[in-house]
Amino acid sequence: MVKDRRIGVAMDFSKSSKNALQWAIDNLVDKGDTLCIIHINSNKLDESRNILWAKSGAPLIPLSEFREPEVMKKYGVQTDMEVLDTLDTASRQKEVSIITKLYWGDAREKLLEAVEDLKLDSLVMGSRGLGTLKRVILGSVSNYVMTNAPIPVTIVKDLDR
Repeated sequence: MVKDRRIGVAMDFSKSSKNALQWAIDNLVDKGDTLCIIHINSNKLDESRNILWAKSGAPLIPLSEFREPEVMKKYGVQTDMEVLDTLDTASRQKEVSIITKLYWGDAREKLLEAVEDLKLDSLVMGSRGLGTLKRVILGSVSNYVMTNAPIPVTIVKDLDR
């Protein structure tokens, strides 16, 4: 198995994205890999520094800073203790590096940008489980990314559906 891979996980803090994170940790990441948590904020940017980041996303955020609520508040992201505990455990037990990258805009386009920006080897994401009609009207982020990404994309379905 190739080491030092960069594995992305799309994280919106929903149950399905938390399942995707756990799946990636249990089945994909290995010692020496880098786990890249990708969060897309669809809110408009109003502060000047955030406007600067609109195109390229925020700077890479190490796990130690991602853990700090006041740091994440600057980026408009709520701290989720369940996710942080999962990441802390993975960092220690699997000996992986963990970084976070935040983007603003359309999730479909920004996830594809993240694949290129972060030089990901694979991407894992959850599925909201939209019905056929909603998927046609709203569009499926996971389907769009899976179809257009130049790397393997794993979609983790919600087991409760």
